[in-house]
Amino acid sequence: MWPRAKRQREKSHARRIFLISSEQIMTWRSFFLACLLASVLEAQTAPTKVDYDRQVHPILAEKCFSCHSQEKRSGGLSLFSYEDILNGGRNGGTVRPGKSADSLIMLRITGETQPRMPLVGAPLSDTEIAIIRDWIDQGARRTPISPAAKAKWEAPLTLEKPPLPEIVWPHWSSPIDRFTATYLKANGIAEPELASDRVFARRVYLDAWGLLPSPQELRTFEKNRSPQKRQKLVAKLLADSGKYSENWISFWNDLLRNDEGVNYHNETASRKSISSWLLTALQNNLPYDQFVYKLLNPQAPTDPAGFLIGVNWRGTVSASQTPAMQAAQNTAQIFLGINLKCNSCHDSFISKWKLKDAYSLAGYFSSDEKLQLFRCDVAQDQFASPAFLYPALNRTPASGSVADRRLTAAAIFTDPRNGRLSRTLVNRLWQRLLGRGFVENPDEMDGEPWSPELLDWLASDFVESGYDMKHLLSVILSSRTYQMLSVPSQADAPRHYVFRGPEVRRITAEQFADAIGSITGDWHVYQPPDPEPDPKAPKPKPGDPPIFIQPKPGEYTREWRMASSSLTRALGRPIRDQVYSVRDTQPTTLQALELVNGEPLTHWLNRGARKMLGVLPPEPASSYDRPLKDKGSAPFEIDISGAQKLWLLVADEGSYSPEKVEAIWASAELVGPGKETPLSSLTPLDGSGLRVSANSGVAVKTPSRIVYDISGQGYTKLRGSVAIENTEVTSDINPDIRFFVFETEPNMEQLTPVLPELPAAAQKPYKDPGRTVDGLFWYALGRAPSPAEKQTAEQVLRDGVNKKRVSPDALADLLWAVMMKPEFQLIY
Repeated sequence: MWPRAKRQREKSHARRIFLISSEQIMTWRSFFLACLLASVLEAQTAPTKVDYDRQVHPILAEKCFSCHSQEKRSGGLSLFSYEDILNGGRNGGTVRPGKSADSLIMLRITGETQPRMPLVGAPLSDTEIAIIRDWIDQGARRTPISPAAKAKWEAPLTLEKPPLPEIVWPHWSSPIDRFTATYLKANGIAEPELASDRVFARRVYLDAWGLLPSPQELRTFEKNRSPQKRQKLVAKLLADSGKYSENWISFWNDLLRNDEGVNYHNETASRKSISSWLLTALQNNLPYDQFVYKLLNPQAPTDPAGFLIGVNWRGTVSASQTPAMQAAQNTAQIFLGINLKCNSCHDSFISKWKLKDAYSLAGYFSSDEKLQLFRCDVAQDQFASPAFLYPALNRTPASGSVADRRLTAAAIFTDPRNGRLSRTLVNRLWQRLLGRGFVENPDEMDGEPWSPELLDWLASDFVESGYDMKHLLSVILSSRTYQMLSVPSQADAPRHYVFRGPEVRRITAEQFADAIGSITGDWHVYQPPDPEPDPKAPKPKPGDPPIFIQPKPGEYTREWRMASSSLTRALGRPIRDQVYSVRDTQPTTLQALELVNGEPLTHWLNRGARKMLGVLPPEPASSYDRPLKDKGSAPFEIDISGAQKLWLLVADEGSYSPEKVEAIWASAELVGPGKETPLSSLTPLDGSGLRVSANSGVAVKTPSRIVYDISGQGYTKLRGSVAIENTEVTSDINPDIRFFVFETEPNMEQLTPVLPELPAAAQKPYKDPGRTVDGLFWYALGRAPSPAEKQTAEQVLRDGVNKKRVSPDALADLLWAVMMKPEFQLIY
């Protein structure tokens, strides 16, 4: 009985399940029918999605292509393709997906914004306008089933600090790293590795100081076990204001067109260097808003008046290139990331800026009450008063004076509402440190950043710090984002850029030269300007001899102070006749020739090798050293007892046209026992281009070198006068030369006494091949040589006679070989 009862219970349970399921099925069926009915009703009442290809494009082709085709882009706008429409023209985006009322194309075709479009022909019909309006409100889709279009990026003027994202990866907790981690994860990139201690140290030393870490500094950092050692190293490097400022001054010289060792001239004044002010500003970490304010409105005697003179060094080139226009172009480019170069001649074809915008900004730097517009050098019946590019920040000068105009410009540029000032600098520094900026072109800040949120956070934090440039650098250098493994440059990558880490970069020309100085201990010599005359001293009367001021001794210096050479120009140092925000780092034939056969590098490495080994002889001292800066003469009398030869040198110290400056060893004569011999009667061993002057002196070009053999003649004195007596010498040449007499062959690179302090601590002289190879590899490459490298290098270095001694010529060759390695020339 039991099995039968069980079967009955099972049948009863199955019947209940079937009944419940049937009820549920009926409920679900009703639900689906209701949904189907609702969707049919919705389809009957909802507007049909506008089809771009069938409905929008034909209207544009018929009514708009005569002015806005692929070939003819009036206002920089093409409506030929879907992508062209989204890209917009120089006035910004043409459509705002989902917002037809705010879309420029709608404002134009309806006439709400004049002039109404199309300019020629019948306006669009109400039906055509409605189609375009509906298409935009529905998202400006590529096809009816495509997702809504993304609005064109438009850079905001003001700053809003975005909220910090959640922490994605445990150790990525700094603000920069939280934004980066969120971005990387969204792009399908796993948590990246960080660079090793050696790679990081070399990278941050070069970025903060522009110098390689010494082997001792590198080993000390590697042995440090503190988890905060990287942040502490960043703080230590930035705290050394001397080394920091001498590295970053080259960055600012490029932007501000301040070139060391070059004297420019125009019809109003010679170009003035701002190096002293700029170096002091960097050393004192002058807040960036004050930095810009002083450049645009120099008032104190120590302020950088040379910036506004410097940007005008070409004077009035054409009607569209006046000094005021050049000032407007350069300040907009440097501080706002806006290109107005085209706008000095005509409305831009690539941006929204018009001819009048450029002239209005130039009005702040002009003494004219109004500037007449010239379109391609043709005068227009239009005039511009001072006005800023963004009306929201516009201010009217208190008067028409140049002082009030500059004061107003400085106030506008540094207005706290001007977010472009901080964004532009943040983008420039990010590009310098990581190889590519948030916006690819640092001079076109209307481009879309790869992370608008991180850019705005950094810019806002920079402003909150009081425009503290060291704070900004510290935030970036201390981040894990900066410390990621480097990636190849994406300059030739597809259009859509994805940040994957700092890019591999080339060291700069200045860093290359400073590395040679650091490794070898052989630095260039800089001659500081002579002291200014005492303003309280009585002024000389006509006919008085020139006032002699004892020249300062020379200083060993880093490369930035020196005039550019064929080597540094080949390595990318610009001549700074314009603003340089990015240097050309591509290898060139000229660069290869300079690195392989160039005399500057070959000579320097030969000297440097001997300096490393402690066998470079000391530089001879001069018997006479006298600078002259104007016409007139200065008498001299020198004891030359025992001299076998005499070297008479004339060196240029910064004349505007040294080739036009003729120097005179006037009435010069050699005095011996019972005889006086005019210098002009002797035949020199080395001296081309000299002639006998009217006063029996020797006249020479600048620079010049004359060598006399006086051995066995018994001369005890050389006397006469030095002078500048060229009829061509006028005020615009500004002669500045220096006379020397040596009794032993001089080093033409170091004619003056030099203070002993070096820009970087010198290494002890190397004595044996093994230590020399180790020291060179650690300093130049930040690593020990491999066994094969060390064995080969030691064999190369051993002197042919004494195997335990290093050959100076072989060391010069090894220096060259190491410095040609990508490991040396690149920052990984």
